[in-house]
Amino acid sequence: MQNQATVKPIRSLEDALDKCQAMGMRLSRQRRFILELLWQEQEHLSAREIYNRLNQQGKDIGHTSVYQNLEALSAQGIIECIERSDGRLYGNISDSHSHVNCVDTNQILDVHIELPEEIIKLVEAQTGVKIVDYTINFFGYRSPESCESE
Repeated sequence: MQNQATVKPIRSLEDALDKCQAMGMRLSRQRRFILELLWQEQEHLSAREIYNRLNQQGKDIGHTSVYQNLEALSAQGIIECIERSDGRLYGNISDSHSHVNCVDTNQILDVHIELPEEIIKLVEAQTGVKIVDYTINFFGYRSPESCESE
């Protein structure tokens, strides 16, 4: 249900590189660095974190280049961009999926789940809208100690 599009989902670095080429995007060194990092880290990162990690790895890339490439990659649907109150985060999975937001670590974890058809029908009945896709945001704590302090 979640991925009704006939477009092949991007599930690997190779898929992301192939999609860039298929769309006619230039695969510059900097663009490759960013894609490789996102697939290597498997987490949602800010542009600053991406810049810092690439430079720690000895990759020569400037702030502006990081921002421009992130915008181009997310605009084309090759990477995910999540808008948060404290800024944008970028992730490697761009097809429909849900998130688990870990309140104590501030991490966002990707999950691919499908709701039972009865729930989709219930939402459609309540709203009069035909559901064709969805994402869900879950919020929780990783450690039991965090729950006790609340």
